[in-house]
Amino acid sequence: MSSLLDTLTQERLLKDRDAAAELVRHGEPPHVSLLRLCDAGLLQGGLSVAYGVRPDELMGPLTTAMGGPARNLKVVDVRERPVLELHVQAGDVTEKWEVEDLSVLVHNLNDLYRAAPDARSIAELGEWEDALQLWCVDKRTLQRFARQPFFAPRNARDLRSRTGD
Repeated sequence: MSSLLDTLTQERLLKDRDAAAELVRHGEPPHVSLLRLCDAGLLQGGLSVAYGVRPDELMGPLTTAMGGPARNLKVVDVRERPVLELHVQAGDVTEKWEVEDLSVLVHNLNDLYRAAPDARSIAELGEWEDALQLWCVDKRTLQRFARQPFFAPRNARDLRSRTGD
């Protein structure tokens, strides 16, 4: 079985293999190494989101990282009470989303762009160094990663349902 760094290099998902090699610790579980790489900004499509960032504040960076049609998503209104509510427009579709936290935002964006082959899916890798680690990954890559020991996102079940696995 190839190493985490070999796999990420082969998939062209590492920004700097040498820096990544210095960061990954021998004997560390591979999913922990992936969190560490995301936090260090070494994953293509990776985002490290500090606690306290609101879903409406994350929308721009996240949809940019998703790419494809997600880049054209517009937030047309934000309501704060009783729960944060985003009014979003994607082409001719307008939706209201209640987003109590970032996980709900991730779910809604993945759901909205489920059928868009050129929009990356968002994997919620977990928390590391007081930040949520998110990784926007091509849907075909998700299928290949589904059974890899390093790929253990919190929303794995949701991602598997989107890739047909």
